[in-house]
Amino acid sequence: MRDNRGVTATTPRIEIEYCTRCRWLLRAAWTAQELLTTFEGELGEVALVPGTGGVFEVRLDGETLWSRTERAAFPELAELKRAVRDRVAPDRGLGHSERR
Repeated sequence: MRDNRGVTATTPRIEIEYCTRCRWLLRAAWTAQELLTTFEGELGEVALVPGTGGVFEVRLDGETLWSRTERAAFPELAELKRAVRDRVAPDRGLGHSERR
């Protein structure tokens, strides 16, 4: 089934779970904006999921791409974009985000 953008129900879904007590909503929203802008044709949805306990996790179809708890840091946007790209559009270039 396609919506008005041509996106199918099987299109990838990103979840960004963020800590509400830590006030990380703006960081989560900015990350979502960057991913939606970069992958506007490949992603079907980016959801912001409120959480607690210092959580900041980025998941793609249930697979954790980044966990602040595990890595003790927030994701660098270029690294996160590469991780998403490798799963949803592996042949696609990312321009300046491609440099490591």
